[in-house]
Amino acid sequence: MGDFNLALVIVAIVVCVIVFISSIYLLVNYQHPDDANQAYFPKFVVVFGLSIAMISILMLPADVANRHACRHAIYNGACNLTLPMKDLWLAVYIVDAILVFFVIPFAMFFYEGDQDKAVGKRIKSALIWVGTTAVVCALVLGILYGVIGKVDFSVRHLASATTTFPTSWQFSNNQPCIGNNARQCSAFTANVTSEKTWTMRTTFPEYVVALATIVGSVLFTIFGGVGIACLPLGLITAFIRRPKAVITRSQYIKEATELGKKARELKKAADGLHQEERSGAKGRKWRKNVKAVEKELLQLEEDVNLLEEMYPQGEKAETAWAFTVLGYLAKFILGILGLIVSIAWVAHIIIYLLVDPPLSPFLNEVFIKLDDVWGLLGTAAFAFFCFYLLLAVIAGAMMLGLKLVFITIHPMKWGATLMNSFLFNVGLILLSSISVIQFCATAFGYYAQATAAQEIFGHTLQSLRGIKYLYKYNVFQIGFVILAGLTFLYYIAFGWRRKKPSGRFQLSS
Repeated sequence: MGDFNLALVIVAIVVCVIVFISSIYLLVNYQHPDDANQAYFPKFVVVFGLSIAMISILMLPADVANRHACRHAIYNGACNLTLPMKDLWLAVYIVDAILVFFVIPFAMFFYEGDQDKAVGKRIKSALIWVGTTAVVCALVLGILYGVIGKVDFSVRHLASATTTFPTSWQFSNNQPCIGNNARQCSAFTANVTSEKTWTMRTTFPEYVVALATIVGSVLFTIFGGVGIACLPLGLITAFIRRPKAVITRSQYIKEATELGKKARELKKAADGLHQEERSGAKGRKWRKNVKAVEKELLQLEEDVNLLEEMYPQGEKAETAWAFTVLGYLAKFILGILGLIVSIAWVAHIIIYLLVDPPLSPFLNEVFIKLDDVWGLLGTAAFAFFCFYLLLAVIAGAMMLGLKLVFITIHPMKWGATLMNSFLFNVGLILLSSISVIQFCATAFGYYAQATAAQEIFGHTLQSLRGIKYLYKYNVFQIGFVILAGLTFLYYIAFGWRRKKPSGRFQLSS
């Protein structure tokens, strides 16, 4: 047992190092050239935030492995030598909440501040915004915790008469309990009024995690429900709408001229908005126009990339076209595999969570059988399904950002991602990771039973006063499935069609 715990600690340390290196790799390869050799504080926040998000996802499989650490113990105190998972969960999610609500907003305000101002003034401006947010959050958390920061557990009060301690034990179907002619135990004869509510105050860290989970669950339901369908279907429709052949040079010149004209119009509009910003005219209409320019710029970049794919140039034009074809084929294959995973997720939610009692353990049983094949195979599959939900959240946020005006776009692009977009997406991942873990702990409750995560996200969260009804009636799961179905129907009806040109950009005055 001790050797197993030591191995688990070593694996945890190695995984943390790999996660940290992976976060640095993502930052280096996705960052915009304009941010090279500068913006070191936002970069530190990005690396630290990505590491916390990935570690939090991997902690649930580690929690399951930790549960097995004392399964074959030969002495009673063996479980005291396992990892303190409950303390680790609370520590990770308190750090998660601090990053999402304080550190990342400060880094974004500091990064997006007027570059002409001194560093001290930018820090002061960012601190004012974050300080105001901190005061509001502290007041809301304090009031809510003081008023309704309690958990209500439903218990049944049982009572029975005393009897002489028997000299011999004789139990049978006719006499299942102690006592002369005791045909039924007190648990069976108790009336309905014996069910009572046991109330106790939860700890403040658990309450903070619970409220952060609620906020994340709303975003997770919306973005995850849309993303679980658009992630695979977006890849498949990209293959369907792929360029079938290389265009002629005359067609290329014509399209490039139109794109150049559109680029000049966008630059003129952006310069006008920059002048309005300097003059202090930053009203609602200005923000709406900024988002319109951002969306048109994103569409322009997509059009330019598509044109380059349809007319590869240079000495290796044929090779470039071959890689383009292979790239779309890879998207199709990944889309099919992702569609299978998405269908499995939705089916599991319906079969195991929405139907009472569950029709089947489904994926829980799959993970257990994979563990029987090889110790970490089920754990790896479990981690993959959790990570897939995170990818679905990001995909859903990107899709809704393109369709809805009130959602700001922060695209992640290889070698062209500014730090504000990086910080926004890291905040979204961190906030959603809490809900992903809670969702996975519930959806895979049979596989992850008796873990510290279930104690926090199962018993405490689902019994918290004022919140428990959202989980009692499966509000988030039902919303997730409905949005997934609507997104699927949208792609079936409109996803296969080619995008029409957006036309000349016109900034409303």
